[in-house]
Amino acid sequence: MTNPLGTSTVAVGPLGLGAASIGNLYRAVPDDQAAATVAAAWDAGVRYFDTAPHYGLGLSEQRLGRALAERPRDAYTLSTKVGRILVDDPGGTGDDLPNGFAVPATRRRVWDFSADGVRRSIGDSLARLGLDRIDIVLMHDPDESSAPEQALREAYPALDALRREGVIGAVGVGSKDPGILARFATETDVDVLMIAGRYTLLEQPALDEVLPTCVERGISVVNVGVFNSGLLAVEWPDETRPYEYGTAPAEVLARAQGIATACRRHGVTLPQAALAFAAAHPAVASVVVGAGKPGHIERSADWFAQPAPPAALWAELVAAGLLRPDAPVPA
Repeated sequence: MTNPLGTSTVAVGPLGLGAASIGNLYRAVPDDQAAATVAAAWDAGVRYFDTAPHYGLGLSEQRLGRALAERPRDAYTLSTKVGRILVDDPGGTGDDLPNGFAVPATRRRVWDFSADGVRRSIGDSLARLGLDRIDIVLMHDPDESSAPEQALREAYPALDALRREGVIGAVGVGSKDPGILARFATETDVDVLMIAGRYTLLEQPALDEVLPTCVERGISVVNVGVFNSGLLAVEWPDETRPYEYGTAPAEVLARAQGIATACRRHGVTLPQAALAFAAAHPAVASVVVGAGKPGHIERSADWFAQPAPPAALWAELVAAGLLRPDAPVPA
């Protein structure tokens, strides 16, 4: 089963693999482990893969391209991103861990949402991936750049032109900021929004404006960060689990544990419920999960394939104030 993105001809599977981890997110991943992770995702039925130049200073794109090289090109959908140009930095020393990736700092990122920057970024990504086309191109975190308006006024028109020419299949934007997502949803004709960590079982701010606008305008959603950086990825979240790539505040941890307690009462694991919820909104075309080991994507695929949690679970969460009553739940 695949779901179309907006009015485009591009479709994605309901579960996708996010390739940041195979770009050495926080820790080094051996080449063979990265390849095995992509292979495990394929064997689990995953046919949508997401990457970006930002992930490991291009390492994620290179590894993903190699891992998919022997797969039929028409059998999978791939997205990458624009906004950060990679520039060689021969004098760079140390690693890229300040930006989250355990790779040598031999390149640096330069924000560039200009039309020329978009075309250069896509060309560089095609070379790293070893492909002749990219299905989906997303503007990456424009809210974090020094010139977010450039993404709206220059990057989007450039991508729209490439879409009209058939060079790329679908255009979108990815962000953690509901405000910038809402602007793109209302001011452009994007096919897809990638919502990062803002529509999860723990918190649903995207319900305020972003998701209703997507439904109204026929924009599809790729939901990522649905475990809130790992807090919801275990049966019982404790203070060792990350939240927003840091330590969970006491009130956030208590909320997560309250949800986990309800899940236990209904015979459901917290990550299983988190994935089911993340996919239930009618605008969501795909839920993308990250993995740096074969077992991680296999486990997520197994959770995703489980029957929908019982209606009584969602009713209890709403009654306890742990879930918004206007949030669609799995049937």
